[in-house]
Amino acid sequence: MEESASPLIEGMNEHIKRTVELLEKTDLEAVSALVEKLYEAYQDGTRVFICGNGGSAATASHFSEDLAKSTIKDQAVQKRLRVSSITDSVPFISALGNDWGYDTVFREQLVTNAEEGDILIAISGSGNSPNVINAVQWAADNGLFTVGFSGFNGGKLKSTVDLCVHSPVLDMEIAENTHMVVVHLVVSGLRAKISEAA
Repeated sequence: MEESASPLIEGMNEHIKRTVELLEKTDLEAVSALVEKLYEAYQDGTRVFICGNGGSAATASHFSEDLAKSTIKDQAVQKRLRVSSITDSVPFISALGNDWGYDTVFREQLVTNAEEGDILIAISGSGNSPNVINAVQWAADNGLFTVGFSGFNGGKLKSTVDLCVHSPVLDMEIAENTHMVVVHLVVSGLRAKISEAA
């Protein structure tokens, strides 16, 4: 008689099952639209900024690195996507947070660095992080194209951005799982478009 799985293994299987079920609901049209928009930025030389808090900050850093490096197969190719994770400068973030409040830490970096026509990708599991929403509102008011990765019910982020990839689940870990897979779908899609054009 086969032994039943331990509660720990059963929990892991359930986590995987829920992640896969949510991934199967991913709006691939929205993901494709983001690939196209990033390809335009690559062609035009406009900049891409990415932000998020906590696990979403780590996703922003990973996304930025992959877009900058992993979309290029040949190191000799000089044309690159101009992308920055604005979660990464601890001195800048801590200065802004200390002096002007934590809700300013992404917006003020955009004020310093962004221009009309650039892209902001904002990642928030809840969709309601004040510093993320403030950055998106500034970006929208100043001619940036705004993208959101959200979970839960989408929060304010879903209705504020120009394009949203929404993972409708009331579980931060499952939402963050799907966001990372979408990151890799976007990166592989952009790499394919760049390679095809070359």
